[in-house]
Amino acid sequence: MATLRFSPFLSNSSSPPLSPLYPSLLPSRQFSPFKRLHLQRSLSISRSRFLSFALAESDSAKSLEEDSIQPLLQELSDCLKLPPDFLSSLPNDLRVDLNDAAFDLSNGPVLDECGDEVGEMLLNLSRAWERADTSTSNSIAEKLPCIESSLKGRAKLALGKRLVSAGRRFQAMGQYGNGEVQKIANSMIKTGKELSKTPVIVTDEEPDRKSKKLKFGEIEFELTPEKANIGAAVGVLFGVLSWALTQGVQSIPESSMQYANDNALMLAKSLRGALLVLCYSSTLLSGFTSIGLLLLGRQLSNENKPE
Repeated sequence: MATLRFSPFLSNSSSPPLSPLYPSLLPSRQFSPFKRLHLQRSLSISRSRFLSFALAESDSAKSLEEDSIQPLLQELSDCLKLPPDFLSSLPNDLRVDLNDAAFDLSNGPVLDECGDEVGEMLLNLSRAWERADTSTSNSIAEKLPCIESSLKGRAKLALGKRLVSAGRRFQAMGQYGNGEVQKIANSMIKTGKELSKTPVIVTDEEPDRKSKKLKFGEIEFELTPEKANIGAAVGVLFGVLSWALTQGVQSIPESSMQYANDNALMLAKSLRGALLVLCYSSTLLSGFTSIGLLLLGRQLSNENKPE
């Protein structure tokens, strides 16, 4: 008696799935639990190695970027160390260029742009150049490598621009001595260009408003609305005192002046007239000064208001 054998392709829906017999027909490969665990561990190790390598590359690039400033500052410091009395021995035309370089190095709001430490160093160095004080200039130049930690962001960019501008002044001096001037120029320009490459991150935060300052020689103070109003009040008080003194002098009649001779009388009248002119002028100047300070205080108040 013949028997019928059913092929797997003719099995009904209750038959086992085709995956054990035909793994190649599956859309994705399936692994045993041991192989799956081994594969996951391999992927995890590869991913961790890749991240470690990327972090190491990032840290090394960052360290190279930070360390690249120190040799430039050290080179500039070495170039600025000049022989004794070198600056004072410069000819008059080179002294003019040296003063221009000092101006380019420290003009404007140097403390606001470069920070207190770097700005103060630039101011002291420019004063030493203006006085042709080589000793002070050398002592300040020795501290240049120490300002690396203070050069961040905009301060680094501002210092770079100032160094390039001052370096071009030294470059215009030409050859002098043993080439010290040109060494300073080349080092300043190279360092300044390298610092100027620093990218500045633009944020939505409002930048600090620059304060206005008045400078009289070595004395420097900040202008604020309160100080302007106080100055206006002092001007008004001084004007009132000058006006009162004027009225007191003017109330003295000339007929009451009695002197031994005519020369003494003429001298007294001349002094009285000069005192009246001086008091009237002081009153007018005090009035104009008070008005100007009030207007300045209002302008500073409007500038400090947020937009």
